[in-house]
Amino acid sequence: MTASVWKDRVAVPDANGLARAVEILRAGSVVAFPTETVYGLGADAFSETAVGEIYRLKQRPSWNPLIVHVADVAAARALAAEWPDRAEELAARFWPGPLTLVVRRAPHLPGIGAANDTVAVRVPAHPVALELLRACGLPLAAPSANRSESISPTTAEHVVRSLPDVPMVLDGGPCSWGIESTVLDLTGDVPRLLRPGALGLRVLREAVGPIALPDSGVEDGAERPSPGMSRRHYAPRAAVVLCEDVGSADRSGLTEPIAVLSYEGTDGTEILSADPREYAADLYAALHRLDDEGYPTILIQEPPRTEDWLAVRDRLSRAAA
Repeated sequence: MTASVWKDRVAVPDANGLARAVEILRAGSVVAFPTETVYGLGADAFSETAVGEIYRLKQRPSWNPLIVHVADVAAARALAAEWPDRAEELAARFWPGPLTLVVRRAPHLPGIGAANDTVAVRVPAHPVALELLRACGLPLAAPSANRSESISPTTAEHVVRSLPDVPMVLDGGPCSWGIESTVLDLTGDVPRLLRPGALGLRVLREAVGPIALPDSGVEDGAERPSPGMSRRHYAPRAAVVLCEDVGSADRSGLTEPIAVLSYEGTDGTEILSADPREYAADLYAALHRLDDEGYPTILIQEPPRTEDWLAVRDRLSRAAA
């Protein structure tokens, strides 16, 4: 990436940068901005033209829905045909934060990729995201700001490398959580987990009781109420191979050189934390680094089969699909 591209595309989120971003959004285009999870590519959720620009830039299939980001709970309620008591309880406890709620969509809001009557909505916890939402006064449909199926971006540089034609990126530094929000469907009798994410199941169960776990990945083109449900997603350019023991893995047939990503020992190309929260925060950045270094294969130690590692296991299994 040249210095001129960086200078032209990336802006400091000060008063001038936010004003430019608001102008672009209100003109029906898109702006990438940081959240506490990953960088999002935002557009006016009420503008079919602007939302179409998200799909065009990302080369995202039309059947893959988008999450709508709003500034507060009142703005979320305004997008819902029904706002269950559970939604009110969860919003009070976890918003702003990395939790997306799927509720019945208000009839005046376009479908935003979902082929049903639902909308996925959240209030992000990043100060730049909240300032942008308040300044523009729009609900922003915003998937991750990267090419479809590839690694989600956790820095402004990741965004520009993946989407060199993006009109503007507000640079808020590295994302603190580094993995997407948890998506919870509240349209049934029992809350259903659609996508494991930054917010763990344990704290959600403490708030709402039993939660139904997600089904296996849906087929391409099939109706879905949430992003992140495709069998292949979050994938680097390199081939990803998961194994229990990276030290004794059979490497025959794998394209050399091989990068190794692990959380135990010291013999990996990339050593991540054995704490699931810290591992998740560093995972995408590590995959970006290994891609940038040109490795054709990444051998990754499988995380433990515990609930605390559910989101990380989900991302790695889809990257390896």
